[in-house]
Amino acid sequence: MTTPYTVLCVDDEALGLQIRRALLEMAGFKVLTALDGKSALVIFEDHTIHAVLLDYIMPGMDGGRVAAAMRTIKPTVPILLHSACVDLPQETIELVDATLPKGEGPESLISRLQLLIDASHSSVRSNR
Repeated sequence: MTTPYTVLCVDDEALGLQIRRALLEMAGFKVLTALDGKSALVIFEDHTIHAVLLDYIMPGMDGGRVAAAMRTIKPTVPILLHSACVDLPQETIELVDATLPKGEGPESLISRLQLLIDASHSSVRSNR
């Protein structure tokens, strides 16, 4: 049996976070959650994370600032920005690996995360 990939989900909306956690766990991922950017960075530093599912609009520290901090800590971990915001700043888009509107279905979310993880791992293997 293979160890599941770990996804860090970051969103200030607790209900949405619980739903995404359940969805990703049913798809076979191990899921860690954070309700704000500061907590997310602590978890990101302290655990092996294979991908991040990150909201943009959050109090205190928006998704762009969280992504920038994550890039300095572990620059190769893929970040999927999952937001209802339609006007994301270009500098934020450049910090993440992909974006996905919150209105997209669960299949899109799962497949996009898996593609990012697979690409990240094949890139690591090819650089050895």
